[in-house]
Amino acid sequence: MTVIPTIDHVDALAAEYADKSPREILELALHQEGEIAISFSGAEDVVLIDIASRIGKPFRVFSLDTGRLHAETYQFIETVRKHYNITIEICFPESAAVQQFVNEKGLFSFFEDGHQECCGIRKVQPLRKKLATLDGWITGQRKDQSPTRSDVPVVQADVGFSGEGKQLIKYNPLANWSSADVWSYIRMMEIPYNPLHERGFISIGCEPCTRPVLPNQHEREGRWWWEEATHKECGLHAGNLKK
Repeated sequence: MTVIPTIDHVDALAAEYADKSPREILELALHQEGEIAISFSGAEDVVLIDIASRIGKPFRVFSLDTGRLHAETYQFIETVRKHYNITIEICFPESAAVQQFVNEKGLFSFFEDGHQECCGIRKVQPLRKKLATLDGWITGQRKDQSPTRSDVPVVQADVGFSGEGKQLIKYNPLANWSSADVWSYIRMMEIPYNPLHERGFISIGCEPCTRPVLPNQHEREGRWWWEEATHKECGLHAGNLKK
């Protein structure tokens, strides 16, 4: 019998599934009551889509278009859409908010005063709007991605995006996987991946704020490289940051 998570037993469910496989965690998520969707960033989150496609249960996928992604990322999103014959629900930022921000602060203000404001407009607000229509979401977060993600559980109550009287559940099926695990799966199953990975990009975000990493550098060093490593969350997973 499938257990449907509620606010009362999310922690217990996280403990129960802590050592289970990504497929088992995804099966749990896809059996949750209400609306749930996979968050696809156009990088290695395609693993989640591939596993979900093999479970055989209908699933939804959404992706955030900040307006500043690499051309290769846009092409990759389309490749994935066609490869799995799925609808990818694209979420856009509010045009008026972007226009005002750019007119007031220019196109590259984040190099001077941090990425939070730009990410807030281009990523967090569209995500918040999307999550308001969902009861749960599935992410590709892994514990080995950065210091801010070292304690990520496989299931959690998303207090940052839950609304009044509504508990949002967040699933992280790949939490216990390493980058090597992800790429072993990609190669073994011969699934599509962003061609930027072949050019030294590991963690891929917006074009101005992402760069390739050198050998033995951590993958998140290519994101917002001018900032402190413990601050490298755009706001989508701000709950990871220690107060």
